[in-house]
Amino acid sequence: MNLMRRMLIAAAAIAMALPATSAWADKLNIIATTSMIADAAANVGGDLVEVKPLMGPGVDPHGYRQTRTDIVALTSADLVLWNGLFLEAQMEEFLLGLGAEGGVKAVAVGETIPKSLLLNSQDYEGRSDPHVWMNVNLWSNVVVAVRDAMQEVDPDNAATFQANADAYLAELSELAQYVMRVLSTVPTESRVVVSAHDAFNYFGSAYGFEPVGIQGISTDSEAGLLEIRAMVDKLVDRKIKAVFVETSVSDRNIQAVIEGAAARGHEVAIGGEIFSDAMGEPGTYRGTYIGMLDHNATTIARALGGEAPEGGMQGKLGDG
Repeated sequence: MNLMRRMLIAAAAIAMALPATSAWADKLNIIATTSMIADAAANVGGDLVEVKPLMGPGVDPHGYRQTRTDIVALTSADLVLWNGLFLEAQMEEFLLGLGAEGGVKAVAVGETIPKSLLLNSQDYEGRSDPHVWMNVNLWSNVVVAVRDAMQEVDPDNAATFQANADAYLAELSELAQYVMRVLSTVPTESRVVVSAHDAFNYFGSAYGFEPVGIQGISTDSEAGLLEIRAMVDKLVDRKIKAVFVETSVSDRNIQAVIEGAAARGHEVAIGGEIFSDAMGEPGTYRGTYIGMLDHNATTIARALGGEAPEGGMQGKLGDG
């Protein structure tokens, strides 16, 4: 018996011994790896589901490893939703085994997107860039995949999941229009998003920006002196005046390029903090997918010379 199978059997035994709580008794128990997926599931499921994300604000999914508590939660769930595309790199073997051997319905929602719409990974040959949530229209495919998974697990409530998904997709359509509108006001020569790692390739492709990450797609990679120097050269040569800090990645490399540019007489400011691999705090507007993308688009547009309302699409950015 291999290690994966032993882990799953042990976790299942623990889960069976735990008492069921009334809060979960009549609801679909869904575990999502990231907060973005959890938000989609909550919007589609509404009052019929209880959704728990494994990774909260500031957590980097590239290096996250499942805990014993996670294993119990995953093996006792009615449905597990994960991104795939090697985002949860350290959990991939477990998640694949969960669906194969644990009997739990587990769906890699990012991998339901047509291959033709995905960008190639710059770090891993033969794989796709996993940061699909950075393109609102692309993320709509994930919402459909979440809906389909719920309908399969709970067909009695399929009509409700359909109606909820339709309503949420309409909200995402409005978000997509806002993001495109405010980003289109940024002068063409200023459409460069410099960040800690390559999380913004889908953003750049969708909205006409050049994404520049100091590190690769995975934050497990480390930027060396050559990468820092190359980035400083780019900032100076192209007169880029703003860079962005990511909430889930250390700002060490960003600070290094700012200091390097300053040493060469070129002043670079931090244009703001933006969300890459995790959303904001739960219970806040930025702790929703719509709030996350509204914040990113508004922050980037304003920092790079474009026009966007300070409060964002719905005037909610001042609320947290």
